Amino acid sequence: MGASSKVPALRRGLAVLRLLATKAGPVTAGAVARELGLPRSTTYHLLAELAAAGFVTHLPEERRYGLGVAAFELGPAYLRHDPLERLARPVLRALIARTGHTAHLGVLHGSETLYLLREQPPHPHATVVTDVGVRLPAQLPASGRAMLVLLPAAQVRALFPGRFVNRTGRGPRHLPDLRRLLAEGRRRGWTVEDGYVTAGFASVAAPVLDHGGRPIAAISSTFRHECEPECGETWPDLAAETRRAAEDLTIRIGGPHP
Repeated sequence: MGASSKVPALRRGLAVLRLLATKAGPVTAGAVARELGLPRSTTYHLLAELAAAGFVTHLPEERRYGLGVAAFELGPAYLRHDPLERLARPVLRALIARTGHTAHLGVLHGSETLYLLREQPPHPHATVVTDVGVRLPAQLPASGRAMLVLLPAAQVRALFPGRFVNRTGRGPRHLPDLRRLLAEGRRRGWTVEDGYVTAGFASVAAPVLDHGGRPIAAISSTFRHECEPECGETWPDLAAETRRAAEDLTIRIGGPHP
């Protein structure tokens, strides 16, 4: 009973940390209590305990509270464990077993897609440029646009203020082109890329969401495909498997269930 009775307090403490993490600066205990619907006495007790552990900083002159050094240290520690890659690897391998195509995990890094993981079938058709550590302009690969689809229009505009890089003669050439492709992907539920990155290869992609429903990564399936001119194929069957993989990883990292 003693251990189980501490669970609600732990949940409330975590809620306080999450709330502070969303704020631009320190806030008052009253604001924390109002937003979380907690009694003031409970809020002060939670903040005092979190401050004693280093997860919250108390600014007595301002009568405000912000995140502490211990909370900051969790970020680099999280990255050292490579949790996203570790959680994604079995998901990508399962995807490959179902489709037979190369699978990638990518994240947005500014206006670029950074590839964190690539898994290949036993006998890949050919080597593609999208290897681990490679960065590409996010408007070109399907994985980049799978994440851009879920960003506010103003943020997309801010990410792409100038001329677009073009690799193969295909793909969006300016912001209106990109907006059209994003609108199509949003309606469809997945994004496609036909020779935008490497001639003779196409891919489909779906986003991976964090606990707040924001795009944290994307999973893509890449395969041989040639057409001239661009044929407009969207590969719904392969997209369904790729979306299933992205949903699996979303759940594994604590994101929303589909």
